[in-house]
Amino acid sequence: MIAAMANLLNYDIYDLELTAVRNNTELRMLLTETTSKSIIVIEDIDCSLDLSGQRIKKEEKYPYTDMIMNVLAKNYLEVEAHPTFDLIQQLIEEINITPADVAEKLMPKMAAKDADVCLSNLIRALDEVKDDQKRKEVAKA
Repeated sequence: MIAAMANLLNYDIYDLELTAVRNNTELRMLLTETTSKSIIVIEDIDCSLDLSGQRIKKEEKYPYTDMIMNVLAKNYLEVEAHPTFDLIQQLIEEINITPADVAEKLMPKMAAKDADVCLSNLIRALDEVKDDQKRKEVAKA
């Protein structure tokens, strides 16, 4: 498709591999060396790569975990305090789970379910995630 466009318009085609570019100066030099009638093709951009081609390790810790339970319980269950909040908070801090995953587990599946049932389901789900993560760590070792 690109070749057909370049052929029709009489343009040159340049295939740019960003992982081979070491810095902005080198990229600028490559771009200025192209002709004014050019199609520059950049494929497979990976945002997790830095200019040297090394993968960036993202920190998976989610901020504000101390407030997650209170906000989500108030939004989804209309509960501001509950005896299980401390246990749930402790489990959230121990495992690697996103606030979206917590919210999904916290949402009542039926209108008839009360806060106690939803919170106990959340505790059970968090325990399962914790056990799965422990099993994966043991399997890696």
